[in-house]
Amino acid sequence: MPSQSQPLRPIPPNMADRLIVALDVPTIAGAREMIDRLDGVVSFFKIGLWLAFAEGVDGLIHSLTASGKKVFLDAKMYDIGRTVEEGVARAADRGVNILTVHGDARIMEAAVKGKGNSSLNIFAISVLTSLDDAALKEMGYALTAKEMIHLRAKHAVQFGLDGMIASAADDPNELRRIAGSERLLIGTPGIRGADETSDDHARLATPSSAIERGSDYLVVGRPIIANADPVARARQIIAEMEAGARLRRNG
Repeated sequence: MPSQSQPLRPIPPNMADRLIVALDVPTIAGAREMIDRLDGVVSFFKIGLWLAFAEGVDGLIHSLTASGKKVFLDAKMYDIGRTVEEGVARAADRGVNILTVHGDARIMEAAVKGKGNSSLNIFAISVLTSLDDAALKEMGYALTAKEMIHLRAKHAVQFGLDGMIASAADDPNELRRIAGSERLLIGTPGIRGADETSDDHARLATPSSAIERGSDYLVVGRPIIANADPVARARQIIAEMEAGARLRRNG
């Protein structure tokens, strides 16, 4: 059990608020249409590279924050410290809720400086769910995916980040133990139903198993936005997340 110095993680009490829908669509108009369709079901949306350079993205971010919805800006910042620091500060100014930065120690340290006293949550990228040991070796890394993820979890806590992005296969509960902090939030992509295609993810999990293993937020794109009925699929995923929470409590 967490001690008084290690309180429970600050996660929303409603499971629906822990589902982040990735707006991986090619146009701002398409993103707005999806947001409108999911209104009342989903309140948290990811903006990544699909829309980062689209005309009108600034207005999209403003409309989301102004309407009380939450924004996960998946920027994956990777640059020299001062540039990262200032980039993070600008995201904080915009009212973004979660921002991702690369898991390099110096970048994490700069990101925390840029955050200042704002309510922005900084999440470190561990290892993309599209990568496995063979892919990392080809890129020149000496560590396995597991070793790198464990190292970055420790660094995330060491430098004061709020969370990290990791797959359910990386065992979020174990990551917190290794990092030495029950407060470390885990956002999990690579979420698929048992009968859904893996697309380009190498490390997958169902919504239920991800929550059961300790994921705090699930980031889901194509299974919802490419579904013929995205609202029904989002509701189904939320129900599966709730089932995972029950399994976790009863385990």
